[in-house]
Amino acid sequence: MGLLQKALPASTLVVAIDPGKVSNRIWLSTGEVGEVVPPLSLPVLRPGLEQLHRLVVDHAGSAGPVFAIEATGGLHQAWMRELNQRFPGSVRLFAPSETTAARAQLGSRRFKTDDRDCAALTYLARQGQGRRVPDQVQDALTAAVRHRRGLIAEHKVAQQRLHDQLHALCPGLAAPDGHGRALKVDSVIGQAVLDCAAAFAGRPPALRSLRARAHGRVLLSEAEFWIDRWRACLSPPTDAAARATRLGRSMARWRALTADIAAVDGEIATLLAGSDGQVLTTLPGVATSRAAAFAAFSLPIARFPTAEHLYSATGLAPGGYQSATINRRTPISRQGCPNTVTR
Repeated sequence: MGLLQKALPASTLVVAIDPGKVSNRIWLSTGEVGEVVPPLSLPVLRPGLEQLHRLVVDHAGSAGPVFAIEATGGLHQAWMRELNQRFPGSVRLFAPSETTAARAQLGSRRFKTDDRDCAALTYLARQGQGRRVPDQVQDALTAAVRHRRGLIAEHKVAQQRLHDQLHALCPGLAAPDGHGRALKVDSVIGQAVLDCAAAFAGRPPALRSLRARAHGRVLLSEAEFWIDRWRACLSPPTDAAARATRLGRSMARWRALTADIAAVDGEIATLLAGSDGQVLTTLPGVATSRAAAFAAFSLPIARFPTAEHLYSATGLAPGGYQSATINRRTPISRQGCPNTVTR
């Protein structure tokens, strides 16, 4: 695969689609006659897709159409899947950065409109650019990885909220790292302490109560340590009962997120086993979640012309400067695809 792609024949119908939340902007054109119909906006619902299907059937030649779609978040997913089913192998995806670069080449980088985006998509598609729609396994793996990332972000916020609520209810009990023994809320003793704080409104529990609420093994010395620290804390605030109730609800949300992450991890492991990314788990230190995150946004690997292109996407390749007889390497920039760049 070279740097220059094979251009489309002039007779090929190119359908440029700029996705939106309510409607999609559509351009239908060929290299011979230009626009075959005036630019139009179609609703994202089924009637809009049916209207586009009729227009494509009426104006497509023997070569078949090519759909150029800007891949913007999740707005393009529904039409991409449906068009790929109706016209297999005819959909090409373009990143927003590619559209911006094409607008710059067309002289309208600073002036963004839906029609200018469609013109840029048409320009790119005519050059033979764009990547094909991933297969169903790859699409499902990408969706699962994205969902897991969202859950992890929510889980971190929920865990920090538990620390804040526990500190307000029992000042000084959950000391941060570097200030004595820290309380890890995701540990067995951490969960037991949170349960007791919610049950007793911030008052120190008895040793038996703490160990009874532990969902696992707790050493006697460990339980005694937290009981002694708890008794040395200041008194709970006057609204301790309301704070304890809110803490209980926060714990329920945190546990639900934990269970959801575990369920998604199982789904990702199953999907990864059916993809080429499974080989990544054979590398030392690469578990299922990391391998899936890399595979979801890198496969199929054939879309990278060389290994250096893949390194650049992951942010691992050194930069380069070449001009005339000057050819030198620059340090690793760690700039690449946001989903695969290594931090």
